[in-house]
Amino acid sequence: DLFDPKPTLERHHGQSVFKDLAADVSSPEAAGGLMRSPWKFARHGQSGTWVSELLPHTARHVDRIAVVRSMYNTHPNHEPALYKIQSGKLLPGLPSFGSWVAYGLGTENQNLPAYVVLDDPQSRLPVNEIQNWQSGYLPPVYQGTRMRPTGSPILNLTPEKSRQRPEPVVAASRRLLARLDRIHKTQRPGQLRLDARISSYELAARMQMTASDALDIGQETQATQKNYGIGDKVTDNYARRCLMARRLVERGVRLVQIYTRGQMWDNHSNIGSSLVGACQHTDQPVAALLDDLAERGLLDDVLVVWGGEFGRLPIAQIRPGSDPKKAGRDHGPAGFSIWMAGAGIRGGTVYGTTDEIGYRAVEKRVSVADWHATMLHALGMHHEDLYFDRHGFRERLTGTDQVRVVEELFA
Repeated sequence: DLFDPKPTLERHHGQSVFKDLAADVSSPEAAGGLMRSPWKFARHGQSGTWVSELLPHTARHVDRIAVVRSMYNTHPNHEPALYKIQSGKLLPGLPSFGSWVAYGLGTENQNLPAYVVLDDPQSRLPVNEIQNWQSGYLPPVYQGTRMRPTGSPILNLTPEKSRQRPEPVVAASRRLLARLDRIHKTQRPGQLRLDARISSYELAARMQMTASDALDIGQETQATQKNYGIGDKVTDNYARRCLMARRLVERGVRLVQIYTRGQMWDNHSNIGSSLVGACQHTDQPVAALLDDLAERGLLDDVLVVWGGEFGRLPIAQIRPGSDPKKAGRDHGPAGFSIWMAGAGIRGGTVYGTTDEIGYRAVEKRVSVADWHATMLHALGMHHEDLYFDRHGFRERLTGTDQVRVVEELFA
């Protein structure tokens, strides 16, 4: 419905193909016929990339982005599919992509975390909750740090005014704590959790001024805030976090993940209205982020990735007797689109194809492991060289399967 137009769906709208898609249909009783996209597509930019009318702001940037139409995942349910996208495996408890990046690149700013998560403050945690940014068997210091875009970035980060002490007293206290920490660590060598706990407290102390400053979008011009959509009730929430992400990477944070609220892309029903809302919520802020990064000269080094754990099926999801206007789409892991920009990505590229109805990736297929390897390449790392010795085995984000970097995506 957004980046992969299918004229065949127009011609065969309503035709049943359930027998061919049954393996990926979670609710067979609600499986309808082929469903054309309710929205029009048009070509944009010098590249002539097709984009849905739902994303007018993103469409302006097609010559900056590379659309991959041939992504595929291996599970149709949110939880395992998200584990796969985040860690490369369908199981919980493994290091997230962000943790691997923090482990591989370290940090450029000792006063901020290397890996920051900005989830929606007006919604519950995303599916799989904090497991999305866990460090697994990597040292705990590499797990993601969840920051709140409103109020204190981290709860209890700054002491109440009534408990604040003069700076010389604070400095003396920190020196004493540092001495005690060194003694404690010397007596307990090799305790990674202890090291991580001490490091997290030390970072929290350094963050008391730095984090609040980094997330203070009030320092931005009114024009910049307006470009992102701040102040507009439809876009404000997501816009604030996109702008904060730019401020964080500008200050040396290695990776920032932004989550949308709840399950706003999970359009099992009423796709005609729910997908419109999701696009309106995110389209302008994402486009403004690309503009902002480019204007500041950051897009050459910063990789921007847009996507989710899977796409949607080309058939309608609707129970018998229901109003056809309330139809949605079920999960579609066999073929879906993501896009990437910056960090050497060749703008205006459309890579790979799905079949004629958009069900399965068929040409230039890109696995999750291929995608991970490609992102690591964009960040200056080779997936085979990034490993962690564990029980005598070299663990990698991309595992032991055959994996390739999608070289065609780079200029």
